[in-house]
Amino acid sequence: MRLTDILRPECVKVPLASSAKQDAIFELVDLLVASGVVTSREEMRQTVWQREQTRTTGIGHGVAIPHGKISGCTGLALAIGKAATPIEFGAIDGRPVELIFLLASPADQTGPHIQALAGISRMLFDPAFRAAVRAAQSAEDLYKLIVEHETKPATA
Repeated sequence: MRLTDILRPECVKVPLASSAKQDAIFELVDLLVASGVVTSREEMRQTVWQREQTRTTGIGHGVAIPHGKISGCTGLALAIGKAATPIEFGAIDGRPVELIFLLASPADQTGPHIQALAGISRMLFDPAFRAAVRAAQSAEDLYKLIVEHETKPATA
């Protein structure tokens, strides 16, 4: 699965208007609602925020991957935001977050949900890619970086 199969260009925002954790997550939820893939704003907000309260989705290296499965979601979807200034997220490495990848999926799609989370993690494992994404000045630049990363030949 390619992330660009579930990421629409209009669901990428650089920079995010929000400077607080909950507001940034909700801003990304709103992008998914506007795109039509999430039909229940409140259900998605509640599900993702409840998950975040249980355990941080700040995975380290300035990245967070909040996620949730809800009935009001028409298909697997991704929204990405780059914070104007790093946001305190309670990340596992103690660093603030600059990149937020919000994953939404229908409640009955556990396998694809896990595959997408793994795909995001694999992509962000590359320090050069993380640096390029942090340097992106616009949503268009960020989306293009992801497309290029997914279409480049694998190296041995």
